[in-house]
Amino acid sequence: MPHVVLPREILPTDGRFGCGPSKIRPEQLSALVGPGAAVLGTSHRQAPVKNLVAGVRSRLADLLRLPAGYEIVVGNGGSTAFWDAAAFGLIERRAQNLVFGEFGGKFAAAAAAPWLEAPDVRKAAPGTSASPEAVEGVDVYAWPHNETSTGVATEIRRVEADAGALTVIDATSAAGGIDVTIAESDVYYFAPQKNLGSDGGLWFAAVSPAAIERIERIAASGRYIPEFLSLKNALDNSRLQQTLNTPALSTLILLDEQLRWIIDNGGLQWADARTHESSDALYAWAEASSVATPFVADPADRSPVVVTIDFDESVDAAAIAASLRHNGIVDTEPYRKLGRNQLRIATFTSIEPDDVRQLIRSIDYTLEHS
Repeated sequence: MPHVVLPREILPTDGRFGCGPSKIRPEQLSALVGPGAAVLGTSHRQAPVKNLVAGVRSRLADLLRLPAGYEIVVGNGGSTAFWDAAAFGLIERRAQNLVFGEFGGKFAAAAAAPWLEAPDVRKAAPGTSASPEAVEGVDVYAWPHNETSTGVATEIRRVEADAGALTVIDATSAAGGIDVTIAESDVYYFAPQKNLGSDGGLWFAAVSPAAIERIERIAASGRYIPEFLSLKNALDNSRLQQTLNTPALSTLILLDEQLRWIIDNGGLQWADARTHESSDALYAWAEASSVATPFVADPADRSPVVVTIDFDESVDAAAIAASLRHNGIVDTEPYRKLGRNQLRIATFTSIEPDDVRQLIRSIDYTLEHS
């Protein structure tokens, strides 16, 4: 299909709709090259960087409305590092892992470590969700709040299971864009490069007193835990407003500016309303279309921050994405391993709802002129 040239008046003001590293607002870049420039290249053991870490931890606690006793822990690496850290220092014997996309599957693989009992893996077909179920002997129940690969979002509710069992939630593409009651989980962890508009290199987690007790008990048990993957190390260093190794300072500066912006505009409830406004527009468009349909059939499972739209065989979705890219509208391609004729569109907090409406106009124009 030849590329369609879109009229200027229907183009979004910002054409970034990717579900990987997300749109970073100009104000964040200004903070990076403005006040942040004095911090870059300085020691992470000195006050300026420690104050930055402290500010980020405090603002995350504010944004997530942390219950009494919960703490924000920060560690080196992203969610992939956290999965391995959890296998070493959070799962005591056995985990139950819900798998309905790529992220849940990767945590399940990490939970199959040889020093643990085989995880109880509950799989659901892509585009649908799975539900936890109390099982004797399981001490960690884990699943994603939002599955980035498929556009499925789940309800976060504590599993009523054996005394001491922890509910552990992957929030990488949900944190800062979907409202949540943190008390319904023991660990709510995420990398900040989605709704929180930052870069890679760090993970964050809101952890309950029960999770802290578990982390400290396993660390004292004699189990071998690599220093880099020690949650006890991450906890201890976080309390000192630092990380084990040099943190990604650009990530912290971008995140701090994003947190200030979200909190100043009304916090998590405001962000949740904003992402729903954007995603609802896309779902309504797809439901009214003669050639498109929401990939996630059950409205209760549909993500407000990652929208996946299937097209019928008369439309080449890859060609549509390529044509959009030619016009500066980028990263609407589907998740590479899903292999569907679809578009995947981020409606993260930084993305303007008006730009989503312009994107819809651009897709319609491309379909009409292909």
